[in-house]
Amino acid sequence: MTSERDAMLSRLAGGSVDVLVVGGGINGAVAAAALAGHGVQVALVDRADFASGVSSHSSNLAWGGIKYLESGEWRLVRKLCLSRNRLMDAFPSTVREIRFFTSIQRGFRMWSVLVWLGALLYWLMGNCRMSAPRFLRRKTIIAEAPVINASEVVGGLEYSDCYLFDNDSRFVFNFIRRAMDAGATAANYTEVTALEFSSDQQHWQVSLRDCEANRDLQLTAKVVINATGPNVDRLNATVGVDTEHHHLLSKGVHLIVDRVTPLAKVLTFFASDGRLFFVIPMGPKTCIGTTDTQVARAEVSVSNEDRDFVLANANALLELPEPLTRDDIIAERVGVRPLAIAGADTSRDWVQLSRKHQLEIDDDRHFISIFGGKLTDCLNVGEELVAAVSQLGVITRSPEQRWYGEPDATDRRRFLERAQHLALDELTEDGVSEPLSLRFWRRYGNYANELLDTIGEHPDKAKLVIPEAEYTHAELELMSRREMIVHFDDFLRRRSKIALVVPGRSLRKESTLRGAARLLFGDSAAAKLAEYLEG
Repeated sequence: MTSERDAMLSRLAGGSVDVLVVGGGINGAVAAAALAGHGVQVALVDRADFASGVSSHSSNLAWGGIKYLESGEWRLVRKLCLSRNRLMDAFPSTVREIRFFTSIQRGFRMWSVLVWLGALLYWLMGNCRMSAPRFLRRKTIIAEAPVINASEVVGGLEYSDCYLFDNDSRFVFNFIRRAMDAGATAANYTEVTALEFSSDQQHWQVSLRDCEANRDLQLTAKVVINATGPNVDRLNATVGVDTEHHHLLSKGVHLIVDRVTPLAKVLTFFASDGRLFFVIPMGPKTCIGTTDTQVARAEVSVSNEDRDFVLANANALLELPEPLTRDDIIAERVGVRPLAIAGADTSRDWVQLSRKHQLEIDDDRHFISIFGGKLTDCLNVGEELVAAVSQLGVITRSPEQRWYGEPDATDRRRFLERAQHLALDELTEDGVSEPLSLRFWRRYGNYANELLDTIGEHPDKAKLVIPEAEYTHAELELMSRREMIVHFDDFLRRRSKIALVVPGRSLRKESTLRGAARLLFGDSAAAKLAEYLEG
């Protein structure tokens, strides 16, 4: 049977599209979803897996940028708060409110009451959409969050923002899935090897390489969107596109450890270098970080210096039974934040730069570059790109339905009624964090009905595949059909967060993964499993 990826590559070969999107991170994903939703013939390619770069290494937060109040970027904060509110409304199962429990230490650059007043302003700028902030006295912090080392704490505050219930890369993929459902063509592990603009024919001649089969493809596109994140400048230089904006890159590192507190709130501090430091609940685990280090290239890794910085701050800020060490690290997340700057001057105080996005349009060559951006602002990016593509002469039409968000309430009600009729939730295994019906709907939307079909015929397929990971046999069969999983990491690290919560020593066992390999890869299971275990 031809895989969905093979079918997509066949559509690309020798084809012609209105818009080619290069890069499958959050900016590329919303570009494809928005354009496809507006009737544009769009193709998206990524030289690696979808969301394998910056978009799979975030803090998993969708926040309005409270820290930008200090630098006076009030308009940006207002915009981000409203964008966060839209995400909450559009993705109620995925983007959820969470409380941030912030402590202020003696000697901080502002009185704690002033920080609380800033949080009050932040709440107002978000139209009071979330729970109101509250001022925290030292004794309140000690009583409510005993895990915090309060020896130097003078006060604090609690306010609300949002987090992603699953993970960032799954959120990104669901935009790509939505784009494909609206008619877009998308292929991972497909690299752009050459771009040449024909001024006579007013289109781009595109050379592609299927990195898995090592074969070349040709495509024409009226417009090209450079959504390669931290590699935007590199692709622009290759093509010869000059832009006013460029990127500075900041490396961020998060470490995943066993849960340090049952408190279901984001503990927020200011690290030893004065920057924000988070302790983020992640089910049975905790995510701690981040770092903020300027780097010259997008290819980064976690150094021992990074690990020691994060661990030292966690140990200093928390009251733990035993100090965290490198041996406690279950998984690591490292990526670069692309920060947009105007001009070639890189001597600015880059730590003060925000994540706001900038679009640059080359009208003569029909080429659009996306600089900066963050997940919170993704819907605005998509809508601005529709307007930009229309400006370049591509015909767009008003969508028959919204191009983003979960299926509507009627679809959800029908799914839950079917699930109840099948007694689906009674099949939820002991120790699992939530009923199957809620989890299936959040992850797969209307595709969750296919899971009901499968489990209705074979109830045993509601059983978990991997111990410690909440994924069933039926889900892996669905993901194999619908989610273009080419390598094990695509599943373990991006379509799911299994690699972030299951210790590597447990995960990298043939006995643990053999069943998952068979479900995901069929006849190629042995080879794919060996590739992962040897990698």
